[in-house]
Amino acid sequence: MADFIPLDYATLRLIWWALLGLLLLGFAVMGGFDLGIGALLPFVARTDQERRLVVNTVGPTWEGNQVWLIVGAASAFAAFPPLYAVSFSGLYLAMFVILFALILRPVGFKFRGKVADPRWRQSWDWMLFVGGAVPALLFGVAVGNVQLGVPFHFEPATLRPVYTGGFLALLSPFALVCGLVSLSLLVAHGAAALVTKTDGPVARRAARYGSLSALVAAVLLVAAGAWVATRLPGYRIDSIIDGNGASNPLRKSVHAAAGLWLHNYRALPVLWLAPLGAVAGALLGAYFLRARRGAAAVACTTLAVAATVLTFGAAVFPFLLPSSTVPDAGLTLWDASSSHLTLWVMLLVTATLLPLVVLYTAWVYRVLGGKVSADSLEDNPNAY
Repeated sequence: MADFIPLDYATLRLIWWALLGLLLLGFAVMGGFDLGIGALLPFVARTDQERRLVVNTVGPTWEGNQVWLIVGAASAFAAFPPLYAVSFSGLYLAMFVILFALILRPVGFKFRGKVADPRWRQSWDWMLFVGGAVPALLFGVAVGNVQLGVPFHFEPATLRPVYTGGFLALLSPFALVCGLVSLSLLVAHGAAALVTKTDGPVARRAARYGSLSALVAAVLLVAAGAWVATRLPGYRIDSIIDGNGASNPLRKSVHAAAGLWLHNYRALPVLWLAPLGAVAGALLGAYFLRARRGAAAVACTTLAVAATVLTFGAAVFPFLLPSSTVPDAGLTLWDASSSHLTLWVMLLVTATLLPLVVLYTAWVYRVLGGKVSADSLEDNPNAY
């Protein structure tokens, strides 16, 4: 059957690594608006009408933005089963916390307006805050733990993954710094959307909090980069990997040493544009937020978020999930993928459906463009 597939196995593996990264980047940018606005809700809105304004800036679009995360998780399951197995079995408690926080968001959106009692609405507003801030923080913590390496190995006879860590161990200093990078970037990203979509006190407060958050993100990005360059153990494959060989994560040799996550940057200096773009986007985002230039701020925070994801991807390539306890067992795109045929069929399906998702998203944002105001809420009985 593989003889009829026009792309070789190694190429398909590389394509699916890139597609998985694209889906995660799509969620970071699109879903990042929602998470950042949720984290800002108690601080930029002080009356029920102001909170309704904030909620309705993302109310019509947040469900569509979740598609990127759902498709990304499904793609990881189908394209890289060992990655899904290790992540969702060994890290189930961390995953549960993230999922619980994300579940609070649809409940908060649907229930906050059902009762006019201010205490009822304020309680659900805090649920929306948790549903935005906690995932924004923990997604960054997850990225930090990937760079640190996760404590797992495989049983040689059965290749059954064995996770040997605990939940609290995931909250290491470096991982928390990465979590704060994620949280501050997404808060700035959400603030830029609020400046674009609202006027008055909400926009002013969003500009103030967002510009400060963007500056914090720039400082933390530089600090995290220095940590990676000088102290953080990185991983590098020593043995030659057959990109067309069958998937088996134990057929390679890996060693760890400080500074190895910069190996790809030394080999291909153009990659330095990614971290430079992340820091520049954060700094310019702070400037345009302070000036309340919404469209420019959105462009800059989008650059900062996307470039941060690319910085991470370029550093860890070709690893998907390094192992801190048995480095040779770390998962890479070359030895943790599904079969040749599976990747090909998935690519055909994705090439058909992903453009439809992009077109639909663009259409929704065009139809729902413009500012949210008190008058528009009064005119729309279906507003939250």
